[in-house]
Amino acid sequence: MSGAPERDPAAARFAVLQMVRLSGAVLALVGVLIISGKVAWLPKLPEAAGYALVAAGLVDFYVAPMLIARRWKSKP
Repeated sequence: MSGAPERDPAAARFAVLQMVRLSGAVLALVGVLIISGKVAWLPKLPEAAGYALVAAGLVDFYVAPMLIARRWKSKP
């Protein structure tokens, strides 16, 4: 008995994919807040920066997990 439980690599990969999605959602949300310009605690940034963050967040939310999962896919 080693005392340490065996770690499932699939669970770790799932957690990484969810963190990538969460970071994309947060990026998109910050971009929308910048575009609105109604949040006092955010620095005054140009509206174009908000649109860039929204685009990066959407790519991070939708595309990045697919690319990562494809790279991790087992070979038959």
